[in-house]
Amino acid sequence: MILINLLPDEFREKKRTPIKLLLAITASVAINGSLAAYWAWTAFGVAAEVKSELAVLQDQRAAIDPQVTYHRDLEKESQLFDAREEMLKKITANRISWTRKADELIDVINAGGDGEKYLVWLDDLTVDQKEGSRNKSYGSLKASGHSGSTSFAHVANFLDDLEHSTFCEDFNRPAPPEGSQSSKDEGLMPAEIFNFPLEAMLKPPEERRRGPDGKLLPVDKAKTEKAKAEKPKAGGKKK
Repeated sequence: MILINLLPDEFREKKRTPIKLLLAITASVAINGSLAAYWAWTAFGVAAEVKSELAVLQDQRAAIDPQVTYHRDLEKESQLFDAREEMLKKITANRISWTRKADELIDVINAGGDGEKYLVWLDDLTVDQKEGSRNKSYGSLKASGHSGSTSFAHVANFLDDLEHSTFCEDFNRPAPPEGSQSSKDEGLMPAEIFNFPLEAMLKPPEERRRGPDGKLLPVDKAKTEKAKAEKPKAGGKKK
């Protein structure tokens, strides 16, 4: 049923907005305003702050980049020197002191006395050393040997002393004794000479780095042991 209010306007009851609707609209406006303010701060304030920090970091990186490049160059140079040092250590450890070997060989020759045990001398002494040989031949010492006796046992005595001397720490045992007797000449002293070849082959580098107990020594320690062996004793005279 339709109701018609015939009262004049001043006597009519005025309608008000419901309080719940008003609160909902107010809350919606407040939320939207907050979201808009947050978006504006995020879009402009944070972005500006990030750009500022990025600019600072880029300036710092530009200042550090030359130092980083220099550091990397130093690392490469250090690695190069380390590789060279390691190579020099290996070369030094594998090096043969031929002066020391010659002294040791002379000591063995002198151990024969005046012919009681043997009387030996050498000529045409040649040495050869090879590094990293593929045919397992690392070098040798060769010489033409002469014994001032016709006794074959004197040559055997010399080779036996040589095999058990410090000379053979770096060499394999000498080749078995063999040779020939030269012609007799009464005008010479000794009158009869027995000629024989002397040949000793170098051991592989790893074998030359073994200590007295047979264990393999590191490169640095092997170098130290060789230096000690080459250094003459205090108060002693080198032959």
